[in-house]
Amino acid sequence: MALQGPFAVIADSPAPLVVEALRKAGAYPVIETGWADAPAALTSIEPEAVVAAEPCPDQAAAEAITQALAAQHIKGSGFYMPLLACARDDGAAPIADALTIAANLAPEYIVGRLTAALRLRTLHGTVLRRIATLTSHGQQALELPASDPLEEATVLVAGRGRTYPALSVAVGEQVGLVGALSVESAARALNVRDINGMVIGDGFSPRVIEALLTVLAEDVRFRDLPVIVLGSHPAVIEPFAAALPNLDRISEGPERLVARFLPYVRQHAFGERLKRMLKSLDAKGMLDPDTGLLGQEAFWRDLNRAVDDADKRGVGLTIARFSFNGGDRRVSLDAARLVGKLMRQVDFACREADNSIFAVFTETDLRAAHVVARRIASTLKNTMLAPDRRPGKIDAAVTLATLKPTDSVDTLIARVVGEVAAH
Repeated sequence: MALQGPFAVIADSPAPLVVEALRKAGAYPVIETGWADAPAALTSIEPEAVVAAEPCPDQAAAEAITQALAAQHIKGSGFYMPLLACARDDGAAPIADALTIAANLAPEYIVGRLTAALRLRTLHGTVLRRIATLTSHGQQALELPASDPLEEATVLVAGRGRTYPALSVAVGEQVGLVGALSVESAARALNVRDINGMVIGDGFSPRVIEALLTVLAEDVRFRDLPVIVLGSHPAVIEPFAAALPNLDRISEGPERLVARFLPYVRQHAFGERLKRMLKSLDAKGMLDPDTGLLGQEAFWRDLNRAVDDADKRGVGLTIARFSFNGGDRRVSLDAARLVGKLMRQVDFACREADNSIFAVFTETDLRAAHVVARRIASTLKNTMLAPDRRPGKIDAAVTLATLKPTDSVDTLIARVVGEVAAH
């Protein structure tokens, strides 16, 4: 994508390699400023992105930059503004929400990481403009949630070495955690779950890590996925840096890894939120932007149509209700997104106010629907995140009811709500 400016590069010492790499990628104008002058420069312009090309000299400078960016965000367009910042070691840059980059990261990889972040800025701008257009035409438009995207983020931790328990605890204290002790388990989680970041811990050979990174690099779904490797030699991950711009490594320290990694996870979770919102806007509000399933109004309208069609054609229709003991809103959202991935294209579902999920299986009799529903319930039970962020602690109960010749929508729903749960 074209890097249309302005772009700000912060460094007291000249940073010709970074500036030249940006200009070579089409960035214009590129404004260079020192740390002391940076707050004023950032306040006077609205940069597309900011690159701190050297480590921040002190905490006071970091706070000044944070305040300047916050002020610019308020008076500017309100679009997401990426900030890439060098760190002195394996830790995180001290500027709030900064995307940390290694001080020795090659300039072309800095540009690649910046380009990935700018895709999110473009997506954010598209969503905000669509909402503004609908509002200006007197139409009711959904609003983006104000909550921190980390509250609904999920990170996959793969490993089986001595640091795996500490990594799991450090990650699980901050975001939803999915653990994988093998490459095969990691691959299954990537295919089924909404993963916002991946940590590859120790216990895997370089060849296994290379194979895993190859799979990620060859699948466009994971192009912008944040991936961080613990303790591996730089030569193992360097060949994949171009295809995976948010690929990083850290030599040791689970806590430092998490601090460095979380801003990237937040960025990815925000991007997924924006994609769901855009799909909802494209569908004229028929899709729930939180889950990607049908909104309640659209669901009940489609259910009435499906029941009428089944009656006229004499085909089967079965509805399932998934409920979760001990679950909260996070559990419900997690389950709903999983259900959306596991269902057939011809089926549809929605999440109810009580956090249960209705799923309609069209042209399906009770026996076939029972097989499908049990498979979905088993996957939910084994992969969902409990309120304490540990997997496998939620009991997904299922009730089913199939359409009878004498049924209406009301009687069908009454039976699926009133049936004894079949586990």
